[in-house]
Amino acid sequence: MKRLIFSLSLLVSFAGTTALAQTGSGFPSGAHYNLNIIGVPKGKTADMSGSSGHTIFVWESGTSKINLVEGSTYKVLDRNGTDGNGATFQLPSPDPDGDGITLYSVYARALGKPGGQSTTTLCLEDKATAEIYCSTESMVAVRSSGKSTATNVSKTLLTAYVDVDEDGVFERMGLFSDDAYNYFWDYVNNGLKLLQLRFYEIETDVN
Repeated sequence: MKRLIFSLSLLVSFAGTTALAQTGSGFPSGAHYNLNIIGVPKGKTADMSGSSGHTIFVWESGTSKINLVEGSTYKVLDRNGTDGNGATFQLPSPDPDGDGITLYSVYARALGKPGGQSTTTLCLEDKATAEIYCSTESMVAVRSSGKSTATNVSKTLLTAYVDVDEDGVFERMGLFSDDAYNYFWDYVNNGLKLLQLRFYEIETDVN
């Protein structure tokens, strides 16, 4: 299995969005789905598949896999990202017509003890060859001191800038845009206790 990962990271993605009032935390106001990704020092041993909820457990220090599957609603299918199978999160296709405008947006903020940070990268696994291609762009969440503010990270979490043909030509591929691939977030944690993600039914231009 060949794993193609590049080093370029983006400290949040300031993608354009439909105008919407924001709260003091940086999150838009209005209805949303909340997902908490919690860093833990020890692996979870209980079976957390089918347990739903709004939390996913990942390694506090190390790499965890969050599998992404398409569905009509947001739902945590497996909360344990510390085992060999990884966690599993269901979410709708963000850009089913492929025009580069997502039907929903993702906002993120880092919480917990200051000093931690995590890097999240959207990756594609070829179902036929098992080769893995990870985006050259990543979301880096840093828990600095003081107030933590949310940022629109739709571009980095919902699209991957990859060279799947290995011809030196990179293209932007949307989450669930090609049935030939499985999709997952590669979550590399360096002490971040809590990453909070919120999903809003507002558009983001990810071109």
